[in-house]
Amino acid sequence: MKFLHTADWHVGRKLHGYDLSTEQADALRKLEKIAIDEKVDAIVIAGDIYDRGMPSEDSVRMVNGALKKLNLEDGFPLLAISGNHDSAERLSTGSEWFEATSFYLHTKLERAAEPIEMSGVQFFLMPYFEISAAKNFLGDETLKTANQCVRRIVSLMKEQFKAGFKHVLVGHFFAVGSLKSDSETPSEVGGLEAVGIDELECFDYVALGHLHQHRASKSEKIKYSGSLLKYSVSEASDQKGVYVVDTDSETIAYKPLEPLNEVRVVKGLFENLIKPENYRQIPDDDYVAVELEDRVPIIDVMNRLKKCYPRIIELKRANGRVNHENNGVRNLEKLSEMDLFKTFYKDTIGEYPDEEQCKMMELALQAVRNGGENQ
Repeated sequence: MKFLHTADWHVGRKLHGYDLSTEQADALRKLEKIAIDEKVDAIVIAGDIYDRGMPSEDSVRMVNGALKKLNLEDGFPLLAISGNHDSAERLSTGSEWFEATSFYLHTKLERAAEPIEMSGVQFFLMPYFEISAAKNFLGDETLKTANQCVRRIVSLMKEQFKAGFKHVLVGHFFAVGSLKSDSETPSEVGGLEAVGIDELECFDYVALGHLHQHRASKSEKIKYSGSLLKYSVSEASDQKGVYVVDTDSETIAYKPLEPLNEVRVVKGLFENLIKPENYRQIPDDDYVAVELEDRVPIIDVMNRLKKCYPRIIELKRANGRVNHENNGVRNLEKLSEMDLFKTFYKDTIGEYPDEEQCKMMELALQAVRNGGENQ
């Protein structure tokens, strides 16, 4: 059997205030094309379909349209779970009749040990859960960690294992030894970033969601598909995509999803970054984080950069800023008006004003002293 593994669509997510619906719709179309080209037998979605528990109407419309296209029109069986960003209750609305079209959506822990069998493979769908939910399901108040909960749940799954079948776990949690990026929200209850991979060794493949980097897990058979798009500057260098898993040949292939608009980091001196030969190499619709190597203050720096990079999402100083307070600062109250001007000019421009500029300022100061009339 061959299936596609994806997760962390985060439909409805914004990037520093920018709407990403156009990019998300494009990525979903490319995901569909991979599924068709690879002739997969099913599609696994390992949680965080939405970015919020109460998604907007546009987000619901996009998800419904994508699922309808993949399941009803293209005929792919879907195996999906809820993630920590999803509302399990809202996401499961209508799930009672989804299975009639081979759309298996598990949002309750109680169904995690119910295998879905396809082409010699048993899929176990374990949605994101809180420790309290596991205590109630397992009837054990002594459970304290996600690792303890997963160990108990996996033992229930193993009781359902059939000889001659491959076994696949679909989950949404942090596996020990994995790497996180800035756009992942840590679990606040129960410490779900503490599931040991030893608990998962009984499975032939573990399809995970939650972490946005597809290389987050070093295990050969425990994989994060990564997010649909780059959702933070820390992901700028990541390649996004999906896994195609063949249980017969026991091969796993990563298929890239090229973004409609890139997230990139540019670094350099201000005077170089605003040169046309440099900024014109970057499409206007790309999302750009700027790391300035300058240390001196620059007047209206953000607006000037936006003229070159319309979708600037972040501005940082790579080498920090000159801090006069830590370098034997002048007592500004004791400076003359002309010295204040020279100091301000130097802090802003990076050099002292020339003689002609000082003469002009002296004339302006004299006019102010004379009540606004230049003598």
